[in-house]
This record gives sequence, C-alpha cells and structure tokens, in this order.
Amino acid sequence: MLWATGGAVAPSIEHLEESGKWPESWVPAADESRVLLVTFPPDAVFASDGFDGMAAHREQMEKLPGLAEAFEGDNPGMHTTQTLDYGVVLSGEIHLELDNGQMRKLKPKDFVVQRATRHAWRNLSAEPATVLFVLLGSK
Repeated sequence: MLWATGGAVAPSIEHLEESGKWPESWVPAADESRVLLVTFPPDAVFASDGFDGMAAHREQMEKLPGLAEAFEGDNPGMHTTQTLDYGVVLSGEIHLELDNGQMRKLKPKDFVVQRATRHAWRNLSAEPATVLFVLLGSK
C-alpha cells in the first residue's frame, strides 16, 4: 500500500490530514481510497512442489486485512470488492479473468477499470507482473 485516505472527505484538499496510522483494511470503505503497487508472481509459483498454500493463506490473512477475506476459497484468485478500481500495468503481462471465464491479456501501459465486479488476476507468463491500482470505496 502506497497511500490511503480515510472516510468523510474534507471540503477542500487543504484540509486533508495525514493520520499516520495504517488503515484497518486494504479495501477502502465509502469515501476512502487506496493506492496499491502489486507484483504478481507467475502462476507456476503456486503450483510448485515447494509452495505451502496454508502458510500463504495465513500470511495473506495477516497482511491483507479486508482484502484477503474477499477471495473465494473454492476458486483461488477470484474476488469481489465494493470498490471502483483503476489499474495500470507497469511491467510484465497479466491476464484479467472475468466473471464469465473470459480472459483479457494486459501489457505494460494497458489500463483497466473494475467496478465491483468478480474477477481474478492471472500471471500466465514466466516473469513477475507489476500493476498500480487506485481503489475508491463506494456505498
């Protein structure tokens, strides 16, 4: 997480204050925002013999509160949040899996908007992919 704003947006930008506290959730509530920089390892990492799925789940629950709970247990990677998300691929390539099973391949400088839709990010390449996200909370 690079930046977060709290609820009840101030009347002008000059009155926004930095609390110095880490947000309780990686998913913004109404009138909140988050800026995230996410590096996705290749999907093959999760299928390797040395990958400990339970340890990864525990770490995700500890380090990504609010977001970790949004992931579906029976369909790894699929999730839905009540946010408006803007994503820009900075490096690598990543596939956006949509609710209907369709996949959209995204390359550096590609831009995507998600509006509280069910989706997953899949890195089908052999290299990491980095995406900058801006999440805006909605009611």
